[in-house]
Amino acid sequence: MNYKKIKPKKIYEEVAEAIYEMIRTGQVKPGEKLDSVQQLAENFQVGRSAIREALTSLRAMGLVEMKQGEGTFIKEFESDQITFPLSTAILMNQEDIAQLLEVRKIIEIGTAAAAAKKRTSHHLAMMEDALEEMRNAQGNETLGEKADLQFHFALADAAQNPLLLSLMNHVSGLMGETMKETRRVWLFSKQTTMERLYDEHKDIFEAVKEQDEEKARKFMLLHLENVEAVLQKYFQSANFTS
Repeated sequence: MNYKKIKPKKIYEEVAEAIYEMIRTGQVKPGEKLDSVQQLAENFQVGRSAIREALTSLRAMGLVEMKQGEGTFIKEFESDQITFPLSTAILMNQEDIAQLLEVRKIIEIGTAAAAAKKRTSHHLAMMEDALEEMRNAQGNETLGEKADLQFHFALADAAQNPLLLSLMNHVSGLMGETMKETRRVWLFSKQTTMERLYDEHKDIFEAVKEQDEEKARKFMLLHLENVEAVLQKYFQSANFTS
């Protein structure tokens, strides 16, 4: 028999799932403001960093929004945005990841081209910030994963299509998990390095900056194919089966 690998949950994941459940069951409703980070930390009896990470995860899913100087608010959302639990990402196997990467190719190659066509200086600044964080996060997997996801969302934002951004929100939790696995595998790979992962994102950025739609498509496809190849080698070497 083949068994899925069980990973222990991190504190922020448990907090995120608890808040997620409150949203799903209507304990907190769209438009309502959540307690402050300090108050949430006291209520959950965890550190403030765990609260911030949990809120970042919920924001990536499109369930909350953070307003500067005001706090965190529950967003308006469609019911299909919360049809799967946050822990779904933890249960992914080889087949799940292959299907997700196929979806990412369909969505993100077009996203990169649209971003190249419609990006503004504001969007470029967002992508540059993510790249800078990615570069500074060498050796810190958690920060690297966040910066990676931040870059892809900045790219989607640059496409200026709310439906596209909604699709990205819908799969963001699963995307984060594949990014985590990719970074972990690349960190110990003899053939590839974290610098290469950074360079691939930089190439996408430069194409978007130059407003070269074809190059943006090309570099996004190359990036996703490399991610796919790395994860396939990982599963094969670990003898995982779908």
